[in-house]
Amino acid sequence: MPHTQLLTSEQDTLELARLCSQALLSSLTKDDTLVWYLQADLGMGKTFFVRGLLAGLGWQAAVKSPTYTLVESYDLGEWRLHHLDLYRLAEAEELEYLGIRDLCAESPAVIMLEWPDKGAGFVPEADLVMSLEAQAADRLVTLAANTARGQGIVDHLQRLIHARSQ
Repeated sequence: MPHTQLLTSEQDTLELARLCSQALLSSLTKDDTLVWYLQADLGMGKTFFVRGLLAGLGWQAAVKSPTYTLVESYDLGEWRLHHLDLYRLAEAEELEYLGIRDLCAESPAVIMLEWPDKGAGFVPEADLVMSLEAQAADRLVTLAANTARGQGIVDHLQRLIHARSQ
């Protein structure tokens, strides 16, 4: 079952990202490569969410948007997070030159893909899909799982949110 939540502030987004980082840490094993799609229009907060997630994972340095570089990678000790923004990709085949196969073969790793539809046929299937939609001045976020591993993360997130509200 997906998780749906209304985000009414940047603080809400950062809190959700922090809780997602906890759920991710509890679920990622040394042999995993988790693929996470981020789907939303321009300016909806995809990279802002990734910054919050990385902060929750202990990353203390700057987090750059991969809009122009296409890939930004973060070494988190035992594993890596690769943040890709495919918006400026002219052709999906360009992902071969970016080393998408090498990134996907790395484990443990998390691959977060903005605009995954631009890489159709070259990006791996998602374990998790996060959608952000405008709701007046707010954002409606839906986190859905496509795999059992992804569902484990969603379930853990929902338990964390439930425990926090008690």
